[in-house]
Formats: sequence, C-alpha cells, structure tokens
Amino acid sequence: MKQSVWLSCLLLTIINTNFASASEIVTIAGHGKDEYSGDGGSALKAGLGQPFGLEIGPDGALYFCEFSNHVIRRLDLQTQVISTVAGTGRKSGYAGDGGPAIGALMNQPHELRFDHAGNCYISDMVSQAVRKIDAKTKVMTTIAGNGKPGFDGDDGPANKARLDLPIAVAMDSDTGLLICDIKNHRVRRVDLETGVISTFAGTGERKAIQEGQPLAGASLNGPRSVAVTSNRDLIVVLREGNAVYRIDRSTLLLHHLAGTGKQGFSGDGGDAKNAQLAGPKGLAIDRDGSILLCDTENHAVRIIHHLTGKIETLIGDGKAGDGPDGEPLKCRLNRPHGIFVASNGDIYIGDSNNNKVRKLSRK
Repeated sequence: MKQSVWLSCLLLTIINTNFASASEIVTIAGHGKDEYSGDGGSALKAGLGQPFGLEIGPDGALYFCEFSNHVIRRLDLQTQVISTVAGTGRKSGYAGDGGPAIGALMNQPHELRFDHAGNCYISDMVSQAVRKIDAKTKVMTTIAGNGKPGFDGDDGPANKARLDLPIAVAMDSDTGLLICDIKNHRVRRVDLETGVISTFAGTGERKAIQEGQPLAGASLNGPRSVAVTSNRDLIVVLREGNAVYRIDRSTLLLHHLAGTGKQGFSGDGGDAKNAQLAGPKGLAIDRDGSILLCDTENHAVRIIHHLTGKIETLIGDGKAGDGPDGEPLKCRLNRPHGIFVASNGDIYIGDSNNNKVRKLSRK
C-alpha cells in the first residue's frame, strides 16, 4: 500500500514537472502599447492599458480590468472582438452610480468577479469603493466604500464604510463578497443580502503569522488576493508578506502554504513553504485544487501543487520581457497581475506591463 502511494506521488510529480512543456502560451489581446483603442475590432489589434484581474463571464466572454485605462473590457472568445462594458476610457474618477456602467468613471480598477446571477463586482481601488454592474440593467452602483480612505463602518451599511485601497474581490458563496482591504491589512466581508460589512480576517497590524495560529487576533501583511476553495477554505496572498496562507473555515486556523516572507525567486521543485516570492498578487484555484499565483515582481506564474505542496514555475523565467509566444518557460512576462482558470483548464493571464492578455492552453 505504501509503495502504491509512493508511486502515485512520484508519477504526479513527474506530470507536474512536465506541465509547462505540454502546454502552449499565446497572446489573445493587446498590441503592446499602453493606450485605449480598438473597440469593435480584433482584440489583437487593440490598445490595452495594463490589464489586471480577469474572469470568464456567464456569457462565455472574457472580461478584464484595465488599470491605466480605468475601464472594463470584454473579449468575445468566439469572434475575438473587443469592446468596453464599463468606464469611459483614459478618464479616471468616481462617478456614474445609478446610470449605465458604460458612462461611469472608475479609478484604477484592479479585480472583478461574477456571481451566479451574472452581476459583476469590481474593486475600484483608488475610488475607495467596490462597484457592481447589474446583470440585467447594466447599471453601476457602489456596494462598499464611501469614496474616502480609512477604516470604519464594521457592522453597518457597507456603502457607508471606509476602505483603504480595496484591491481585490472574491465571491464567498452567493450571499457574501470578500474584499482585500490592503492598506487596512484586513479582509472584509459584505453580506449581500443585508448590505452589512464586517472584518473577516486581520487586525490592521503587520505582524508575522505563526503556523496554526487562530484567525482571531492574527494579522495580515498586505492581503492582495483571496480565493475560496471547493470546501470553502480561504486562500490569502500577502503582497508585502511575500507568502500564501490558507484559512481553514472549519477550525478558523491559519496554515502556511508558500513563501518564506523574504523576497526572492527560488524554491522550484521543493516545498513551497521554503520558496521565495516577490510581491505575489493574482490568485486562482486550479481544477485539482492547486494554487496558481502571479509572482508579479518575479515576472512569472507559479503553481503550488495541491497533493505534494511543491512549487513550480509555469510561465516565465524570473526576468521581465515580452514573450515570445509558444513554450511557457521561455515566454517572459512583465509584472503579471491577473490570472483565471477556465472550466476546460486553460489559464488566462493579465500580462500587465506588456499591455497584453495571454492564454496558456493545456494540451
């Protein structure tokens, strides 16, 4: 029995190690210049402005935030035609609530997520707000944050609370929305049925986390991204902490998954807890429960394998660059921020400083 388990783990390690070589990366949007152009035409001929968070919506199209264009774009994956669904392009601000999202102003949107009804939630970072695009009416509203930086409002209406650079969002079932309130060093939660906001994790301090530490009283050092696993555990990426943690929802204990806390680029092939990361940001849960991570300042995408706990680089070589398309480990990225896994296993990346969206197709 032990030999069988050992052989299974060995086989899994071999498969995971050769994952990148069995895949191909291609550019699907952006000509490389930081500009706002191309709506109604081919996405490859469009100008993008630092694509960040991205997700396939309920209509099968790919939606993504453009940080420097202050818009949300839509890429039809069948026709490859690009369009704008929120924001006015190259104009920043905080305005337009109650009207069409296409006419609203945003300020450096970072992340977006859809609920099961098709509503889209956006972390409108510098607006100090989380915005919502209604699936039916396409009207923009604010569901959290009052537009002023700070920390207050817990246990009251979320749209009257203060946030401090809400940088990422994630759905916590149909009735909850998690917000990475990064400068407050907290993960906040909005009950979408009552509209009430609360702190789910973090004390506002930046102390180190101990393995197995209770969530109550634990600090978070720059929570940048959060994702919910199939069993409702939370995976939290700490940007300043250069680490990844799991919050066990059944025990409310914190468990260290990756990163020593020291900035660097090392550890491939070994225990992810002993690896070095550099300003990790975007996060996605793979189909088998593995963690996909934008190791942003290392210009790479890495994977933390669910069964072995080992870490590998999937895309990039640790140096900034622009491609070429083809073999993932030879395709250099430039500060990737967003990552999403489709139901067929394809991985989409917001290659931010290259002003492109790329796709890793799994063969």
